[in-house]
Amino acid sequence: MRTLIIGGVKSGKSRRALELARAFPAPRTFVATAQAFDPEMAEKIARHRSERGDDFETVEEPLRIDRAVREPCVLDCVPLWLNNLFYENRESEAEGILDSLLERLPASIVLVTNEIGMGTIPMDPLSRRYGEALGRINARLAAAVDRVELMVAGIPLRVK
Repeated sequence: MRTLIIGGVKSGKSRRALELARAFPAPRTFVATAQAFDPEMAEKIARHRSERGDDFETVEEPLRIDRAVREPCVLDCVPLWLNNLFYENRESEAEGILDSLLERLPASIVLVTNEIGMGTIPMDPLSRRYGEALGRINARLAAAVDRVELMVAGIPLRVK
């Protein structure tokens, strides 16, 4: 089953993704998009790796997520992937990479993303551009999957 987990920061998205993906047959792949740009992020990456244990083979891919997905897998997380593209001044590649990802989307995948469009509109143009791009990506992913769950305070709510 193709599932999109969406929610706010620290809403339990990654925990839920692992829970669902552990039902997939082994071996399972975990595609990690995060990069350790600072000590706090390095600690978060280490914590997430520890939570996965030996249940997943980790593939670290900050940009070309379309080439990294396998059957079955977890892709965590879409917003950091988009952030990486923005950081590398490669945001124009997002749509093409997304097209390629959707063409080869595994039948058993859990994708993790953030819902950032429910708050205030950012004041600066870069943040607005990022939020709009993520919103479009989330909509395309939601249309392509079988199930969408919104995480609220650690509780999964079925949206689709």
